[in-house]
Amino acid sequence: MPPPVVENDEDSASPVPAIEPGLADVVTLGRRRAAQVSEADEESFFADTLAEYQWARDVSGLAPNTLDQLVKPVIEVCQHYGAMPWRLTSRQVDLYFAGPGKRGRSTMRQKLNRIDGYFAFLEQRYGGEVFRRFGVGVESPVDPFNRPRHRGDYGLRVPPSRRQTADFFAAWRDALPAARKHAVACRDYTMAKIAYISGVRASELCGVRIGDVHWESGQWGRFLVQGKGAHGSGPRQREAYLFAEGRALLWWYMEEIRGAFIDDPENLSAPLWPSERLPTAVAALNLPTAPAVTPGTFRRALGVAAKAYLPGPVLELHPHLLRHACATHNYETGMSLWEVQKLLGHEWPTTTVRYLATATADPERASVASASRAAQRLVMDKGNLR
Repeated sequence: MPPPVVENDEDSASPVPAIEPGLADVVTLGRRRAAQVSEADEESFFADTLAEYQWARDVSGLAPNTLDQLVKPVIEVCQHYGAMPWRLTSRQVDLYFAGPGKRGRSTMRQKLNRIDGYFAFLEQRYGGEVFRRFGVGVESPVDPFNRPRHRGDYGLRVPPSRRQTADFFAAWRDALPAARKHAVACRDYTMAKIAYISGVRASELCGVRIGDVHWESGQWGRFLVQGKGAHGSGPRQREAYLFAEGRALLWWYMEEIRGAFIDDPENLSAPLWPSERLPTAVAALNLPTAPAVTPGTFRRALGVAAKAYLPGPVLELHPHLLRHACATHNYETGMSLWEVQKLLGHEWPTTTVRYLATATADPERASVASASRAAQRLVMDKGNLR
């Protein structure tokens, strides 16, 4: 049976379908409910969704500091426009991040991804309720056109060669006796050498405490670091390796240098790499431990040493380049990819491969060597395949 039609004006070009009486009452009721919603109701509901989103991500195992950062971009954009998230449009997000909210590419990518993640939660759990209460559909303002895509870091990090690195540390070591602040210079040298040997990050190294060094672990001892973590889960503790050279160097530092700083070197909670200065507020408390060296201080000290002692062609050095040098040099001397991955604390081998971009490799030579080994096995087996 065809739907009923209402009579049209003479200017009307086509009939308009009529709304059945019962359905018209439902639509009218929905419109009235949407019109009666106050701004306070929307704001309260918005706050509830933010809290539940953080609870859900907390259950998934994210760190507390990560949870705080998840919702900040959403609040930032909503406060700028004075609007609830479900009323934001893609155009508004474009205008904000192209104007007052414009930051570095990595920061903008992170914020947009977090906004998109919140909207995925909102649509999945509260899409229907938002429409019923406020008459608005939930749709992420981060659409296929403004959604950031991580294109990867194609800048090739070229670490110094093994010989260049050895010459750098040798020149730096020879200059230590003449340093104006001998204890500080020895601390910076030991930190840089341990970072190269173990492959740890600057932030990981600066956070090591004296009690984190386990001299009895493994063959040469190991130390615990708060690793970077993955997928926003926060720091994860892992073991870092000293090897024979690192053990001897760290033992010398603990016996000869560490006691020259102002705190108690026998306190297991004291930082392994203490700062030479105590802030006034900290000094007044007369605490047994000094604050640890910050990654920025370590980075500047390494840069100054590189300008003074690093031969060419690589003339600049920073902590992460030491990490690349550690991976590259160990791989070139025969350490397997799995062992390098374990050394760096990577979750995926594909991440480790990016650290080996400048490693010396000859696929043709490897193929010839493989064929030669196969021929030797046939000779030993007298031509018989088993």
